[in-house]
Amino acid sequence: MVITVLDGVGVGALPDAARYGDEGSHTLGNMARAVGGLRLPNLEAMGLGLVADILGVARRPPAGAAGRMAELSPGKDTLTGHWELTGLVSRDPIPTYPGGFPEAMLAPFERAIGRRALGNRAASGTEIIEELGREHLETGRPIVYTSADSVFQVAAHEEVVPPEELYRMCETARELYRSPPYLVGRVIARPFTGRPGSFRRTAGRRDFSLPPPGPTLLDDLAAAGLPVVAVGKIKDIFTGRGVTAHVPASGNEGILEAVIKTASAADRGLVLGNLVDFDMLYGHRNDPSGFARALEAFDRELPRLRQAALGRGRGVLVLTADHGCDPTTPSTDHSREYVPVLLEGAGVSPGVDLGTRGSLADLAATIADLLGLRAYRGAGLSFAAALGRP
Repeated sequence: MVITVLDGVGVGALPDAARYGDEGSHTLGNMARAVGGLRLPNLEAMGLGLVADILGVARRPPAGAAGRMAELSPGKDTLTGHWELTGLVSRDPIPTYPGGFPEAMLAPFERAIGRRALGNRAASGTEIIEELGREHLETGRPIVYTSADSVFQVAAHEEVVPPEELYRMCETARELYRSPPYLVGRVIARPFTGRPGSFRRTAGRRDFSLPPPGPTLLDDLAAAGLPVVAVGKIKDIFTGRGVTAHVPASGNEGILEAVIKTASAADRGLVLGNLVDFDMLYGHRNDPSGFARALEAFDRELPRLRQAALGRGRGVLVLTADHGCDPTTPSTDHSREYVPVLLEGAGVSPGVDLGTRGSLADLAATIADLLGLRAYRGAGLSFAAALGRP
């Protein structure tokens, strides 16, 4: 079983999107119109055009099954989306700090690291680094910022604060902000290099996440003796829980190659990877052209992923997403959207229209059924029977 999460690839605003400032968001639909159409023949064959109206992507019966899923949990962040995809529906949103972190919250962090912070507001990472990078070089003060998500991000130049020291700072923040009243979903280290006017973030990003507040599909699979291989940032998202093996990788190209290599060698269990660039490099930077090119590049590699996942005749390939990240709206944050769910492989009948599922957790319940996991403890309504599997 191979699940590849296309980070931020949403397919239309959820009914409650206006509550999040996301009315009218449609990552794929709006992006396709912005670039004059998308060329995604392999995703089209898997049924992407059945899920939403996307310029350039025809509506045709899928090679396997296709549909869309609504996020039942409140929020639109990475943790909430991935937790729900693995069967854990959140009841309460993780607090966010759109006005920056209150002094009573930030002061203990500054005391612990022995430095005052710069920034302390919601901002685009690349923009705030460019704005405050010179002052950071002169003073050694780390740049702290957040977004519409529950994140405490710490950026520092590698020549001023070496990455290992930056990681220790983030570990300090993680300990400080793991429970109310000042709870943060993820603390993210953002090392960068360069000089004013040409700063660039490195591949040394690390995420220090809250642990899932309950069992997930990964926990249940591991407890049943099935391997769970996490590729890229998946291990960080779940704080290693339920992960039996980790394959480090970064960037869409590197992560996809790692998923393909791992899936080719796997004969049981789950391989789970997240293609981060759609969201990180293009969605958050409001770059529809770059987003489109990245999707088309993935589509060209999809036959290789499909072969790796299904080559032995027993596997199933799942493509989905964790939230939207519409690059055409004024916001640079995630968007509250439906996500696609495309499946193909052993026992999955062709031409299955899954319609709209009520929760991302439906996928977890389905995977549990497909893998014969009887001790699944998560939420969701399985659609395994609709695939042609009992």
